[in-house]
This record gives sequence, structure tokens and C-alpha cells, in this order.
Amino acid sequence: MMKFDKDKLIIGAAGPVLALVSSFVLTMLVLLATGLDPIEPITLMIDNAGYSDIQVLIVNQTGIYYLAALAVAIGFRMNLFNIGVDGQYRLAAMVSAVVGASVELPGPLHILLIVVVAILTGAFWAGIAGILKTTRGVSEVVSTIMLNAIATSLIAWLILPKNLGVQPEGSNDLTTGKIAESGWFPGIDMGQGNGEIYGFTFVALALGVVYWFVLNRTRFGFDLRATGESESAAQASGVDAKKMILTSMLISGGLAGLSGMPTLLGDTHTYSLSFPVGVGFTAITIALLGRNNPVGILFAALLFAFLDKASSSLDVEGYPKEITQIMQGIIVIAVVVSYELVRRYGTRRQQQKVGEELAAGGAIKTDKEVSA
Repeated sequence: MMKFDKDKLIIGAAGPVLALVSSFVLTMLVLLATGLDPIEPITLMIDNAGYSDIQVLIVNQTGIYYLAALAVAIGFRMNLFNIGVDGQYRLAAMVSAVVGASVELPGPLHILLIVVVAILTGAFWAGIAGILKTTRGVSEVVSTIMLNAIATSLIAWLILPKNLGVQPEGSNDLTTGKIAESGWFPGIDMGQGNGEIYGFTFVALALGVVYWFVLNRTRFGFDLRATGESESAAQASGVDAKKMILTSMLISGGLAGLSGMPTLLGDTHTYSLSFPVGVGFTAITIALLGRNNPVGILFAALLFAFLDKASSSLDVEGYPKEITQIMQGIIVIAVVVSYELVRRYGTRRQQQKVGEELAAGGAIKTDKEVSA
């Protein structure tokens, strides 16, 4: 029979719960300070989430966030901070859109080509940071931030009409051209006016299962977690730490590249200047809130998708939509602070338990000596 460690379970749940509660309380205080009702915006968002079209938007956004957060979590488990997920995601979406629009293949092959190009592009862009880390000791935080800026400029140059871009007639927007229908990923039609659930959302959920299995049930996953815990200890046990760092960055980048696929293959079918940005940065918070656990990340992604999509009508009721951005920002701070508090409590609790066990062992030894 499996034995549960109650203290470990409580400590594991305490961080996210404390972060969420404190963020909601602080958001309400901000609303009170500005003279607004602190409860009504939450009520309005919950009411909005009851509409079928909003629910479809929330589910679709959850899949996008989930993929991006898994990319971040892979790095976290390796003790790497891949801040470049947003750049990897956008560059991969742009390059795969260009390739997808330039060919026409039978449906499955067309979709597969676009997906493979996205994975390879994301992995390539993240691999640059991995190579700099393993060969020159450059911090992945610095290199991925710089690569985000480079990706933004590179996309802006590539999408020009004189390069790879297309400017639709009568529009100021720049796109990569429309992907043929054979390259569209089929979704689930939720009825007239409700939209369609992206088919790639289910791929995202499947990848969450793969993420859990690889990290917890394979030798590679053990080596990755061991290297993340202690690089020197992993090397002493025969693990090539540099190889693990590079491999982790490549996998993280590949997942980041997939983050744009739900939108590209299920909605826009092209990359344009209006393609969603900031997904990678939101994913960092989601991965932290979910504690790098695929189930925790799923619920955190659902929460952030709810905040994004259910707030669409707040301004109609006289409340700024930026309330949700304030809440998300507070969650970031609350996650860092609450996890540190929980970590310190866990350390003290562990020391206390060790002391109690040592005291109990000493008492047993004394009793044996007396009886002898």
C-alpha cells in the first residue's frame, strides 16, 4: 500500500495556494484603493466564463499556455532559466508559417512538415543559448534575453515584402501568406457562434503525459533531474552534465516552437504582425505556479486563460481590463515570496523531524542499557 507523506503534500500545495490567495487579496486592496468594487469584477468574470464561446476561448488559450509552460518547466527541472521561450515560439511560428504557405502536400504530411519545422526552429534558437552555456559558460538568462530581442528584429526583417512577407491588398498588415487548407489542423466545432476547439489542444495535453513519463519513468529523466539538483554529483555518477544541459535546452526550445501551433494551424493559418506575443513570459509564471508538475501547470494555465478571456467585457461595466494584468503581476511576486516562505518552513520542519527521530533513538538506546 502506498504511503503518503502528509508534510510533503501540505508543503507542496501550500506554495500555490498561498500565492493565489495573497494575489486575490492584494488585487482587491488595489481596487478598494482606487474606489472600485473589489468583488464585482471577479463575479463578472465568472459570469462571462459561463458562456460557451468564452469557454472555447479559455480552452484554446489553455493549450497554448500549457505547451509554453512545459517548455519552461523542462528548463527549470534542469535548473536552467529559459527566458527565451517567447522568442523561440514566435520565430518558430513565423518560419513554419512560411514553409507551410510555400508548399501543398496531402493533409497529414503538410501538417507534419509544419510541426517538424516549428520544433526544429525552436530547438535551433534555444540551442544557441545551450551551446554558449556549455562551451563558454554564458548564463542562459543573459543569452536567451538577448536572443528574444534578436528574434524580434529578425522576424521584423524576414516578414518584409521584399524578403518572405506578403502584404494583402488594401491592408497595412504583413503576413507570410495563407497556408493551404491541407495544412490546417482539424478541431472540434462547438456549434454556431461558439467557435472551434483547436485540435492541437489535445496534442498539448498528450505532451503533458509524455513530459511526466519521461521525467519520472526513464533514465534520461532521472539524469536530467539529478543534474538539475547537483551538476557535480551527477558528473561523479557518470552523467555528462554538459550534454544534459544542451539536450534540455533543445527539448525546451522544441516545445516552445510547438506553442504557436494551436493558433497557426487552428485559427490564423498565417503569421502576421498581430500574432500573439508575450506567451513565453506568461508561461514562466504558469510553470512556477504549477511547480513544474504537468497537472499543476495545467490548472495554472487554465487560471491564466480564464483571467485573459473572461475579462473581455470588464471595460463595458466600467472596470479596466488591466485588473487581470495587475492580478497576474501580483501572482508573479506572490509565487516567489510564498515559495521561499514555504521552503524555509519545510527546512525547519525537516530539521525538527530529524531532531525528534534522533531523540527517540537516544531514548531507546538508554532504555536498552538500563535493562541490560
